[in-house]
Amino acid sequence: MLRCTDIVKDYHVDHGTRRVLDHVSFQVERGEKLGILGRNGAGKSTLIKIVGGVELATSGRIEQNMSVSWPLAFGGAFQGSLSGLDNLRFICRIYNLDYKKTRQYVDDFSELGRQLMDPVKTYSSGMRARLAFALSVVIEFDCYLIDEVIMVGDARFYERCRDELFVKRADRALVIVSHDMNFIKEICDRSAVIHNRKMIECSSVQEGIDLYHSL
Repeated sequence: MLRCTDIVKDYHVDHGTRRVLDHVSFQVERGEKLGILGRNGAGKSTLIKIVGGVELATSGRIEQNMSVSWPLAFGGAFQGSLSGLDNLRFICRIYNLDYKKTRQYVDDFSELGRQLMDPVKTYSSGMRARLAFALSVVIEFDCYLIDEVIMVGDARFYERCRDELFVKRADRALVIVSHDMNFIKEICDRSAVIHNRKMIECSSVQEGIDLYHSL
């Protein structure tokens, strides 16, 4: 179970604060697939980052009794002065992973080749996303947080990502942020819409899509 209760996120601006999320609550059980919809700037990606521990909420509570990924393909947590391999070694220590096996998988999946030995700060955003995605799926989380921006690279890499997430890990819980309605309909069994800083939970995926189009 992943439960978020009354999540509030305020950002400091020149003349005070700007609220992005206002008492957002939802719950995801093991194996459930929740699609979160909303217009650009609604706060969807901010919510994913808060759930994944990348950003702190201003207030609210997050409870979980299953392992939850960071937002897939998020490369902001890398130490830029270290190489891709050095970052990999660090993550292997944290998650107690076999470095040799993990390196072989990441090397094959990311297709970065010798660039894994270069400092991450020299990577393009696409390269960082490939490395972060490979590291995300090599760790077997119970729940994956997915922002549509993870779908980077050519068509072959895109299909490999889909196979790893939605075929090989079909039993995992997913929280997905996307503007692709066909993608949401294909993958998700529940939907919610973020509008005016609030989350509206819907009784079906189609109801969420209809609400999104009405905004």
